[in-house]
Amino acid sequence: MSHSFGPDYVRAIAPYQGGKPIAEVAREFGLDESKIVKLASNENPLGIPESAQQAMQAALAELARYPDSNGFDLKATISKKFNVTPDWITLGNGSNDILELATRSLVRTGESVVYSEYSFAVYPLATQAVGAKAIVVPAKNFSHDLDAMAKAVQPDTRLIFVANPNNPTGTFIEGDQILAFIRSIPKHVVIVLDEAYTEYLPPNQRYDALAWVAQHPNLIVSRSFSKAYGLAGLRIGFGIAQAELTDLMNRLRQPFNVNSLAQAAAIAALQDEAFLAKSAQINNQGYTQITNALTQMGLTFIPSFGNFVLFKAGEANDAGAKVNLALLKKGIIVRPVGNYGLPQWLRVSIGLPEENAAFLAALQSIIG
Repeated sequence: MSHSFGPDYVRAIAPYQGGKPIAEVAREFGLDESKIVKLASNENPLGIPESAQQAMQAALAELARYPDSNGFDLKATISKKFNVTPDWITLGNGSNDILELATRSLVRTGESVVYSEYSFAVYPLATQAVGAKAIVVPAKNFSHDLDAMAKAVQPDTRLIFVANPNNPTGTFIEGDQILAFIRSIPKHVVIVLDEAYTEYLPPNQRYDALAWVAQHPNLIVSRSFSKAYGLAGLRIGFGIAQAELTDLMNRLRQPFNVNSLAQAAAIAALQDEAFLAKSAQINNQGYTQITNALTQMGLTFIPSFGNFVLFKAGEANDAGAKVNLALLKKGIIVRPVGNYGLPQWLRVSIGLPEENAAFLAALQSIIG
């Protein structure tokens, strides 16, 4: 009799597939690493801020010691910048960690979690990891259908994930609609508002979700340093929630989940307004460059509020996979989204002007 280790619900998980690393593509297709353009993982094309590099250099001397488990200095910086009390902050190994901590601390096996079709791949992963049931609400115009999500809540629903702007579609929901949705949800159901791309929103579309936390004990807002702040390789993010939820997540959080270099870099990056402004500017320019060219090529794309664009590679069901492979052979890495149920589409991150141009030239020659 054969024996299987672990619960069935863990064996059923299909592990997360990240964007292909440059070195892997170079090996696979016999290409020169220096010529490869990676626009697959929504990374900041400007790289890591100079301010953060200097902060890490200074922190090197202390690396033989454990990090500050409570992240006192970083929490103080977040607290000052966003006007939230330090005991409402949970630090995470990327905002991914916050999503996992919320699920693990709130959802029992067999209970349900609500999220939208075409939303971030980690929501199903976190749900499956605790053996919970997923209630996947069909998207409306590639975006969250908030009314349908509110109606989908069951007596055993413990958690709802909402991403705004959403990855991989780039769609955005106005703040007043999000707030009305939060108010409509039963108080015992926790809402995780995932704002990994919020820094790319133009000022007239900003809303202050962190201020809503004071009125809503069932709200967790998660933020990331991986995108606009340029710190993806350091894995750091944070969650804001009232003390009860924060305390719960901190009971499950690994004691030293955010390393010393990440904490030092995040403190510097949070105060580097010039870098953030430049990130938004290069993103706006690149968005115009890419979407104008896609329009000229006659390709459909979803208007995006993040640092990426989801576009339709063709009408055939394997169009995404085919165009992706052709791009890889030309040294251009974008993101296939077949795992999201979008096999005809590809997601391209917005890069530097010359990276965008290389992608567009390659794409033009493929679909020609």
